[in-house]
Amino acid sequence: MTLLTATITLILVMDPLGNVPVFLSLLKDVDNKRRPIVIIRESIIAFGILALFLFSGKYIMTGLGISESALGIAGGIILFLIAIRMIFPPAEHAREKPIGEPFIVPLAVPLIAGPSALAMILLFATQHPERMGQLFVAISLASLCSLLILLFANGLRKYLGEKGLIAIERLMGMILTTIAVQMFLTGIDHYFRLGQ
Repeated sequence: MTLLTATITLILVMDPLGNVPVFLSLLKDVDNKRRPIVIIRESIIAFGILALFLFSGKYIMTGLGISESALGIAGGIILFLIAIRMIFPPAEHAREKPIGEPFIVPLAVPLIAGPSALAMILLFATQHPERMGQLFVAISLASLCSLLILLFANGLRKYLGEKGLIAIERLMGMILTTIAVQMFLTGIDHYFRLGQ
């Protein structure tokens, strides 16, 4: 695993382009001057949660008695379900909008630091404990990319249009599907090798 691979995987999992319409909807009633502050604050909170899972992942896994192969299989399944939702989004349904300015939920968690991103970081941390510094840089770069996309969400929606955003999200979903399948197969392979 390289720094580039980890960064791209995390960007795909965090899905900032897919979050653009949701962020714009949730921040619709927030003052335009206040929006960048809210986005930066929520991104910093999400980054802190992701970093916490990176450095405490080993202890979480040990405490819960979760094996690396089990996490790989579960992570692959979660990623696959997320990818399928990106490629074939469910019918639009009414979202429960927070009263006033959103704080932590749902912007930081689960939209930026979602279950798939946390599972991926736990998997990285357990598979490559010797590369914690590199993984921290990958989280930083992925979080920065997500932040920049969300800060320019209005411009992106105007430039790409709704169909453009959907097309890019579905392409990202297809790439994520292959990563999910690989994670699942690696987890199964690791499990049966341990059983031998």
